[in-house]
Amino acid sequence: MLLDKIKGVGDIKKINPQDYPELAQEIRDFLIEKISKTGGHLGSNLGAVELTMALHLSLNLPKDKVIFDVGHQSYTHKLLTGRREGFETLRKYGGMSGFPKRKESDCDCFDTGHSSTSISAGLGLVKARDIQGGNETIVSVIGDGALTGGMAYEALNNAAKLETNFIIVLNDNNMSISENVGGMSKYLNNIRTANAYLDIKEGVYNTLKEIPKGDKVVEGIRKAKKSFKQLVVPGMFFEDMGITYLGPVDGHDISAMLRVFQEAKRIRNAVIVHVITEKGKGFEPAERHPARFHGTEPFDISTGLPTKPRTMANYTDIFSTVMLKLAARDEKVVAITAAMPDGTGLKRFRNTYPERFFDVGIAEEHAVTFAAGLAAGGLKPVVAIYSSFLQRAYDQILHDVCIQNLPVIFAIDRAGLVGSDGETHQGIFDLSYLSSIPGMHIMAPKNKWELSDMMKFAVNLQGPVAIRYPRGEAYAGLQEFRAPIELGKAELIYAEGQICLMAVGSMVKTACEVRELLQEAGYRCSLINARFVKPIDERAVKWAARNHQMVVSMEENVACGGYGEKVREALLRVGEETAFLPVSIPDEYVEHGNVDILKKELGIDAQSISEKIIKEMKRQGE
Repeated sequence: MLLDKIKGVGDIKKINPQDYPELAQEIRDFLIEKISKTGGHLGSNLGAVELTMALHLSLNLPKDKVIFDVGHQSYTHKLLTGRREGFETLRKYGGMSGFPKRKESDCDCFDTGHSSTSISAGLGLVKARDIQGGNETIVSVIGDGALTGGMAYEALNNAAKLETNFIIVLNDNNMSISENVGGMSKYLNNIRTANAYLDIKEGVYNTLKEIPKGDKVVEGIRKAKKSFKQLVVPGMFFEDMGITYLGPVDGHDISAMLRVFQEAKRIRNAVIVHVITEKGKGFEPAERHPARFHGTEPFDISTGLPTKPRTMANYTDIFSTVMLKLAARDEKVVAITAAMPDGTGLKRFRNTYPERFFDVGIAEEHAVTFAAGLAAGGLKPVVAIYSSFLQRAYDQILHDVCIQNLPVIFAIDRAGLVGSDGETHQGIFDLSYLSSIPGMHIMAPKNKWELSDMMKFAVNLQGPVAIRYPRGEAYAGLQEFRAPIELGKAELIYAEGQICLMAVGSMVKTACEVRELLQEAGYRCSLINARFVKPIDERAVKWAARNHQMVVSMEENVACGGYGEKVREALLRVGEETAFLPVSIPDEYVEHGNVDILKKELGIDAQSISEKIIKEMKRQGE
């Protein structure tokens, strides 16, 4: 196999060019086989095989630098830099990350995971190069979906001022995670279909070369290329900004890309290389269903179907159903997503109420302020977004929603530990950053029925509210406990004395397991479902302190700024000195891995928590 010859960076250059198609096929076969077992980002990687090969052939890594936007498409890059063995542990705890990681290889020059960052980071590396007198080539690879993010435009605006080389590769597959939306998508469609322009350019150049002194005329035209393009291709957005545009080029034609990359390296300013690729190329199920294979669980290669299909509803499913019911009852309910209608559960809403559904693209800041405008206009907007992505819109939540006390609902999916995607995707900061904002109301459901009840409560609350819920199967326990939702009021589940567990959202299920372990050890244990992180139920805290030897807070959030700190502050305010044990995620970034393993490592699984409590109870009894 040709792939056997790739043992480290630069080995691809030893492959005979006529064998490039065979190597590309071997890479695809390898990725399909490995990801079918481990899960991971398949569609984006299959589409970027030849592009990544061409980059490695054109550049000298690690001296030259490649920044992959988001990093979903970096698997081929990892293969070509000698990390083949790492695919056995891809996205597993202690194994290889699914994203570029500087600590993993000196060929990974920048950690990525969130969208629309690569041009800014690349521009920084370019300036660092120029200041230090370097000559390395810097390449930022960004998808057409990521190019809808506002940060990308900010970076382009600054890149246009460059007088040194900087290559931006636009990997255009007409498909972000979901169908691409917005003006940039329409603009790129115009370029993709502008074959007339390409034919005219080629024809004019070839004809002129045949006449006397034609070469000089051609050179003159090339110098005036910007004006020429503007005559034929509508807008020429990039050239208007001052960025040289090359393309479009077939992203599966290695020789064509090698030629254009060589040209791009000679240009003494920022240059866009527009590459057309097909997401999921080479694997029919991924070509047909690119959204499904964006981030896939293990699957059967012959069918493309999951090997362990879901049988139970997850929290996203519950949210999806509730949104349809709310919209049917109230025509003012509208939904917003930032390029994630499938992932956030809004696909059914979009199909049923298209006029009340808004996909704003990868633009979280805009999504929030847009929702604020909808609320100011008398509607009831629900912004469905992942916890780690909502971080980007902190300023807009504070300034545009909360200062005005507008009734915007934030449905925060993937709150807490999400597992395999690692540090950039763990939703472990939302309780901290949201609770710092005056006027924000924060809830977390203990089970699937409570998510439904909280959504119904939220649409009638005259103010901003956030409801956070985890990834994965919705907890179906404690069905008999369904007290009506009251603002700022916790729910008492069990009242026994001695130890009181005060748990938030997903940790209520864990608290039930802890309670059983404590009972087995001979302790009596009460359980309170916090429901509200903000405003905190001080009466519940006071009751817990007065009637128990120890109060234990439990949350799937970092300690700093979290629920535990609020319980401690409440204990001080009510003047109670009962022993207090906060259980939370340490103030650190949590790497990728199975969620159950991560919880154990972090000490927030039921066994670890019960052991901590018993140890502390014994210490106090001494």
